[in-house]
Amino acid sequence: MRKKNAVSKKGNIWHRVYSDRALYLLLLPSFIIMFIFTYLPMYGVVIAFKDFTPAKGIMGSSWAGLKYFKQYFNSFQFWPTIKNTLILSIYSIVVTFPLPIVLALICNQMRTGKFKKIFQVSTYLPHFISTVVMCGMIILFLSPSSGVIAKLLSLIGIQMPNVMGSAGAFPSVYVWTEVWQHLGWDSILYIAALAAIDPSLYEAATMDGASKWQKMLKIDIPLLMPTATVMFILRMGSVMNVGFEKVYLLQNNLNTASSEIISTYVYKMGLVSSQYSLSSAIGLFNNLINLVLLVTVNYISKKMSDTSLV
Repeated sequence: MRKKNAVSKKGNIWHRVYSDRALYLLLLPSFIIMFIFTYLPMYGVVIAFKDFTPAKGIMGSSWAGLKYFKQYFNSFQFWPTIKNTLILSIYSIVVTFPLPIVLALICNQMRTGKFKKIFQVSTYLPHFISTVVMCGMIILFLSPSSGVIAKLLSLIGIQMPNVMGSAGAFPSVYVWTEVWQHLGWDSILYIAALAAIDPSLYEAATMDGASKWQKMLKIDIPLLMPTATVMFILRMGSVMNVGFEKVYLLQNNLNTASSEIISTYVYKMGLVSSQYSLSSAIGLFNNLINLVLLVTVNYISKKMSDTSLV
């Protein structure tokens, strides 16, 4: 009986695939591209377990086991890179996760169409500035000698401190410039979710005498929670992946104590020092932590709120 049910389910699956073959055919090019550029290169992960040399190739290099994992765990950079990565990542989540929701709620309450469009566009535009240009702007603004802020402070007799040379200030510089650049763009998804709310809910609330604040608390925020939960799960799945380019471009000898993160250390070990096996081992360790966090947070969310990725 169980075998018959299994065969029946299998037949139903293939029947659904065949009936929706046009949709799966449209999906096929994306699947092929993802397979070639995402899954096929995964065989290179074995470099982390080998004494890799380019002359011998991946398969010709001798096995090293967990040698390079142990080397990283015992290195003096292990705890500093983990700590700095977690500080930047958690700081970013605490600041940059709720602010787009707040901005979306504010935009949703705006009724003047022209002002609303200008406000939204002005918050979206910084997102399209390249990372290199953005880092150049940050360095120019915060320069203690020739920066815009330094010139303004000098007018009132205040000397601008060397912010970019301060290890303690680096996390705040990184996070709040991220807010400036990506706040508006990150709010688009929440604005779209608010736009999909049934207008009759607001009409009923108005009939009951609810204020704008009460509508926000009783309608907007509860209906945004499923979207916010999914976005939070995705953010937690990339806790150890702090943006490499921006950190590396803002990094200097004075702030390295707080700006040396896993991704910059992997770059220096792999491409600068040509220690390919060590950098692969560090990258694999980093990705495994992200995978564990993603699965754990997704499981907890599914148990507590019935909202999850799958």
